[in-house]
Amino acid sequence: MRILKSHPILSLANSYLIDNPEAPNISYMWNFRSLLGLCLVIQILTGIFLAMHYSPNVDLAFASVEHIMRDVNYGWAVRYTHANTASFFFICVYLHIGRGLYYGSYKSPRTLPWSIGVIILVLMMATAFLAYVLPYGQMSLWGATVITNLLSAIPWIGQSLVEFIWGGFSVSNATLNRFFSLHYLLPFILAALAVMHLLTIHTHGSGNPLGITGNLDRLPFHPYFIFKDLVTILFFILALSFFVFYAPNVLGHPDNYIMANPMQTPASIVPEWYLLPYYAILTSIPNKLLGVVALFASLLILLAMPLLDTSRVRGSQFTPLMKFMFWVFTANFFILLWIGSQHPESPFLEIGQISTFLYFAWFLIIVPVSGIVVNTLMDLALKNK
Repeated sequence: MRILKSHPILSLANSYLIDNPEAPNISYMWNFRSLLGLCLVIQILTGIFLAMHYSPNVDLAFASVEHIMRDVNYGWAVRYTHANTASFFFICVYLHIGRGLYYGSYKSPRTLPWSIGVIILVLMMATAFLAYVLPYGQMSLWGATVITNLLSAIPWIGQSLVEFIWGGFSVSNATLNRFFSLHYLLPFILAALAVMHLLTIHTHGSGNPLGITGNLDRLPFHPYFIFKDLVTILFFILALSFFVFYAPNVLGHPDNYIMANPMQTPASIVPEWYLLPYYAILTSIPNKLLGVVALFASLLILLAMPLLDTSRVRGSQFTPLMKFMFWVFTANFFILLWIGSQHPESPFLEIGQISTFLYFAWFLIIVPVSGIVVNTLMDLALKNK
């Protein structure tokens, strides 16, 4: 124990994994932190192995993926683990963000870790999009073509920017090389941001379901929360194993198992399922430039939550109005996910537009107004006392 506290690196690990004081009432909703860390480690390790056998060439990319699946020892297991862990990664991060919105984890003094978390989310989506292109199936080629072409809506520099990203006048070898290099690099940047996220959380400690300070009553991270995390890690591994061994392709698009053909456009071009809510926001707006702006705004608006939430009460657990509106927001998010998988035609287009309006209205209107209502009712209750 003395060695752990005297060595600079070991003492840092000790302060996070053993002696780190935590509020005793934190629930299993706080366990997504460890699951996200596990997902990142799995993605980096399996990604390094896959990169050893992948060829970023339009003529060889699809064949190299098939080579991994058929000829490399346990290559199928590594690839399916990498692909399905990506889906679990986004499930955990959406639940983690949902927990933060519900319990007000974005409020001072934890505004900085919240902001870093939003940046991590944006980079995760960029990394996932790059990964979608690498197998060079039908959906990879046309998804890359359509999504990158959206940048052409930017005035003056749009088309030049698209051609710069492509490395030419269409998706080609240069595009695959650039996407592969960035996809290999970004997870390490994500790991660095995750460390920064932990460091900033460590400054003031984690929140808790009551939303009050827990400085007077805390427990060490080991053994209490280590074993609590192990429970969810066990269930995570069981669920991931089920998908890897029994339903490895259920979360992927079938068109991406067809070799890319520049002469044949798929009937429906959609991203991976975890990007569908934001794709629905993009396609629900007829104007291309406004759609791109709305797409980025739907993510970056999370950075404004510390300013938009005017309530003096931390979180929604003690305010019935905010609790109800949070579940309205959650239901609307699932509607956007469904709409993103449909053709942008009536009635899906109109439903998507309504859901997009409600998405932004929740942040810009409902949250601030609900906070003002809650504060007013609290002042009236105190005054009547």
